[in-house]
Amino acid sequence: MPYGPLSLPARLCLLAWDAARPAAGGTAHRPGPVRAGALVELARRGLLIDEGGIVTPADPDTATGDAVLDGLLELVRESCPHPWRTWVTLRARVTFDAVREQLVAEGYLRAEKRRVLGVFPSVEYALERVAVGEALREETRRILRGPLPVTEVSERDAAVAVLAAAAGLCGESTPGQRAGQLAGRAAAATPGLGGVLREVSTAVTAGAAVATSP
Repeated sequence: MPYGPLSLPARLCLLAWDAARPAAGGTAHRPGPVRAGALVELARRGLLIDEGGIVTPADPDTATGDAVLDGLLELVRESCPHPWRTWVTLRARVTFDAVREQLVAEGYLRAEKRRVLGVFPSVEYALERVAVGEALREETRRILRGPLPVTEVSERDAAVAVLAAAAGLCGESTPGQRAGQLAGRAAAATPGLGGVLREVSTAVTAGAAVATSP
């Protein structure tokens, strides 16, 4: 797939992007799913662990080489302890902005400089690689609804699908049994990841309800 190397937060950012509203970008006011993706990515790598429900860095000196993930690691290390649900929203725009700039640099999004009222400088963002965004969305829907067996879904793809479903990024709801199976698949190789995924998914769902309320 053309989006194979993309991290979890980058994929969730593209999934949430609304090509029909290029100025708003679809995710401009919903950074929660992107932050949740970064938290799960770091947990999958063993760099963030759960200690009594609290997000805890596993190693004070480890880095990933990914500016987005390393930025979040540093933020967690320098902040007071918080549970997973809190970290989904706490300063989440920092992670979203970093992911957006990363996607611009890699050619998935484009930045367009404009002037508001012809005076004030502004930057708007639009989906550049529309076909990639559409392919990612279709693949995620296929994972969520079947008929692809869950055992044939990669753990990372399963994690993306679970978070996308929690955020309501792919339209129709996912059958509960399928969602549970995908969550199990996502956490299969990482001890403790199942609980982390449940916590962040709950926070993402709550955020989605607020974002879509009148």
